Amino acid sequence: MTNLNAIISTFSSEDEQRFINYLEKKNKRNDTKNIELFKLLAQNELTSKEVCKTIYKTDNKVAYHALRKRLFQSLIDFIANLNLEEENSVDMQIIKYILASRTFLIHKKPEIAYKILDKAEGLAQEHFLFPILNEIYHTKIQYAYLNPSVDIDMLISNFRSNQKQHFTEEELNIVYAKIRQTLSDMTYKGKVLDFKTILSNTLKAHNIEINETLSFKSLYQLMTIVSLSAFVTNDYLKIEPFLIDTYEKIKNHKAKDKQLVYHIEVVYMIANTLFRNKKFNDSLTYLEQMKSLMQAQRKKYDATFKLKYHLLTALNLNYSNQQDDAISLLESVKQTKHSDLESVLDIHLGLVMFYMQKSNYKAAKTIFSKFYHTDKYYIEKAGKEWVIKKNLAEIILYIELGELDLTESRLKSFKRSYFDYLKQIEQERVVTFIKIIESFYKHPEQVTSQKFKDKVEHAFTWINEKQEDIFVMSFYAWLKSKMENTELYDTTLALIKKAQDVN
Repeated sequence: MTNLNAIISTFSSEDEQRFINYLEKKNKRNDTKNIELFKLLAQNELTSKEVCKTIYKTDNKVAYHALRKRLFQSLIDFIANLNLEEENSVDMQIIKYILASRTFLIHKKPEIAYKILDKAEGLAQEHFLFPILNEIYHTKIQYAYLNPSVDIDMLISNFRSNQKQHFTEEELNIVYAKIRQTLSDMTYKGKVLDFKTILSNTLKAHNIEINETLSFKSLYQLMTIVSLSAFVTNDYLKIEPFLIDTYEKIKNHKAKDKQLVYHIEVVYMIANTLFRNKKFNDSLTYLEQMKSLMQAQRKKYDATFKLKYHLLTALNLNYSNQQDDAISLLESVKQTKHSDLESVLDIHLGLVMFYMQKSNYKAAKTIFSKFYHTDKYYIEKAGKEWVIKKNLAEIILYIELGELDLTESRLKSFKRSYFDYLKQIEQERVVTFIKIIESFYKHPEQVTSQKFKDKVEHAFTWINEKQEDIFVMSFYAWLKSKMENTELYDTTLALIKKAQDVN
């Protein structure tokens, strides 16, 4: 059955009202039940069976299925019409110009035709519409013999230049697809791949060069590729200047309003990178810009990015010593039904971390009780890294709650399931961390001893605090708080502050 809830979840409140108005105009009978069905699905409080009984008073599956099919078609028509109105008006106008010009050319009126084509060319260049430009140049060259004033060599030169730009955009789109597929194989299927080498070889193979002639979409794809490399290597410091410098080139791009979704993605990308680099105020500044863009065009993408925005805002607040505000923010959205399941899971795991840092282990355990699916399920939905973080947090939580049998069980399961994988991807630090945790929970009285501290000191290969991943630091902060007998949240903030002070 078509998941209408997933489609409707992408609507803003304004979109919902516009769609209801659309249905009211479309309905020719008063007993049509499509508006009632839409409102029930938008509330997202009832099961499909309960919705059916609410509408028909009986379990009329045949009628309900037919009603859903009709509503689905109405939704598709509405969304398509909306996009034609808001996004493709320029494209449609240019195509009209081309068609009109060809009519005048057939009737031997080249002066009028070329004036119209010039107008179309200017619009297409302004919006980086390379395929449409190709049609314009094709038409101008084809009928150049009718217009003696035309410089055909210049036309051919423009045509060749546009072909190169179009080819570059298409090549970048292929690179983007290949890199996303590689990351998907690593994150959701657990494949062990040399991402850096694959990225480097793919870019070289497609001869990608960065310049101002790239479209907004292409620059977004390029920034995404670079961000993906940082996600895999956990080295966000290297990519920060590139992302910000590239954004400076495109933030006043002529196509930014037309390609609003890419603009929001880019700003979120930068905000996330700044957060990972522990520059919380800067990250919050970009998040405010992101929020402003989400409100644009009648809040068109507000629902789409709502959870990502709230999660990253809360993370920045938490590490800026505003933990209560961070918890309050995530608590306000944790029950949100959303098609972005990965963000929903991130919000719940984020709350677990906040509550554990606050030493509210009961609240953390309550949230953990909602994670009742298997690891395989969560790997498919959120990736292997997320599952590893979840398992580490769970082990620490059971230690704090004194549930030693569960601690032992989870440790054995973790070692059996993930040790080989972690070694394959050269993340032995996690393996070492688990071994130290095991040593601590079996002999807690030794944790404050100098011998234990020396053991920890020599167990890890330490890297610069500024470069160290913020979530890795958060797990280490728990161990450090035990060794020094300090509060976890204070210890975490102290480690972050030290990293921020590194030149």
